Amino acid sequence: MHRFANPARFLRLATILLPWAVGVTVISLVAGLAYALVLSPADYQQGETVRIMYIHVPAAWMGMFAYTMMAIASAVALIWKHPLADLAGKASAPVGAAFTLICLVTGSLWGKPMWGTWWVWDARLTSMLILLFLYLGYMALQSAFDDPRRGQKAASVLALVGFVNVPIIKFSVDWWNTLHQPASVVKMGGPAIDASMLVPLLLMALAFKGYYVVVLLIRIRTEIAEAKIRTLRMAELHG
Repeated sequence: MHRFANPARFLRLATILLPWAVGVTVISLVAGLAYALVLSPADYQQGETVRIMYIHVPAAWMGMFAYTMMAIASAVALIWKHPLADLAGKASAPVGAAFTLICLVTGSLWGKPMWGTWWVWDARLTSMLILLFLYLGYMALQSAFDDPRRGQKAASVLALVGFVNVPIIKFSVDWWNTLHQPASVVKMGGPAIDASMLVPLLLMALAFKGYYVVVLLIRIRTEIAEAKIRTLRMAELHG
């Protein structure tokens, strides 16, 4: 991994990957929305409300995925001092927070007609809300210290400690009796969902994943460019 620590090498790799990531994102998003809104059938119990799930479920997956990536980047930064790991964690945080917020909002929109309430304090919903707070705490800690390196280190520690919440989110519906439905896509016996609904779900998940990669690459490139500008300005001040 240290061979990618060179910013110039990373920028070359990002230049190659970015057009492909954009292409995958656009194609899968268009196809996913077409399936989700037009081609897939209404559910026999949920009716047209089921279409909210094509946004809600992939957003939930991405909230957990982005936090996992942030925690891995934090571990790499703390243990191996990889210079781009902090940038990767910093770039992941706002994207993951946005997906987590989308998950919570769409879940409430689905919960009102299905459960008769906008919110319940069950294990899955509460742990997802905690995930949003962890994202916000991570971002707040980054700017909470005069020394940016101390702030990033504190944020990385929080990311690692908070990672325990991710498996809690995943298995909460199995460990506790909750209103939230159990897993129907990733399970031992295979997906318990019809292909007409599984296809748009997976297409939207791919689109969200592609979007994450696009934003990650762009944000890291921006951070590298800003670091170069700061270095040049410091050189001018001391020159």
